[in-house]
Amino acid sequence: MANWIIEFIGQQGYLGVALLMILENVFPPIPSELIMPFAGFVAARGDLNGVGVLLAGTVGSVLGTMPWYVAGRFLSVDRLKAWAGRHGRWLAMSPGDIEQAEHWFRRRGERAVFLGRMVPAVRSVISAPAGIVGMGLPRFLAWSIAGSMLWVGALVALGYLLEDQYDRVAQWIDPVSKIIVGVAVIAYLWRVVTFKKVDETA
Repeated sequence: MANWIIEFIGQQGYLGVALLMILENVFPPIPSELIMPFAGFVAARGDLNGVGVLLAGTVGSVLGTMPWYVAGRFLSVDRLKAWAGRHGRWLAMSPGDIEQAEHWFRRRGERAVFLGRMVPAVRSVISAPAGIVGMGLPRFLAWSIAGSMLWVGALVALGYLLEDQYDRVAQWIDPVSKIIVGVAVIAYLWRVVTFKKVDETA
């Protein structure tokens, strides 16, 4: 898995980084905790520019969360929860996840968008309550970019450290990455299989 991510980023460049980060926000089994350190490693080898990797990862992360913001702008929380109750199986999204993100946002206000971009459990769906409460797009983007850039930057920095130690860790990093992705996929499939459709009036 590690070699596949590294090769994909090496072949596709900045676009590949952005695409993987967009998918990370839509399809959880490929987490940013794997994508961006490997992107940083590719940059440390000299194949990509570190600043370019940071910008591509940030752009992909923000673009990946935009659909939830747009959904929040056009749907009430009840309608969004009803939609998740009927169709959230394949995105592993339940009404409870929407409610958790809403409570997180209401407790922390606009800072929730900044902080939420660094919390795996709410990274994507924190955008929905931001849209629901009518948070302006410029402010939403500013907080999202700031939080995403900080998170992505920390992961890219880890990738640079990985490059210096690659010979030492190469023997175990690929198996570990496979385990991480395997656990994420199993968790995703479990949620799909055990997902209970909720009948709510939209």
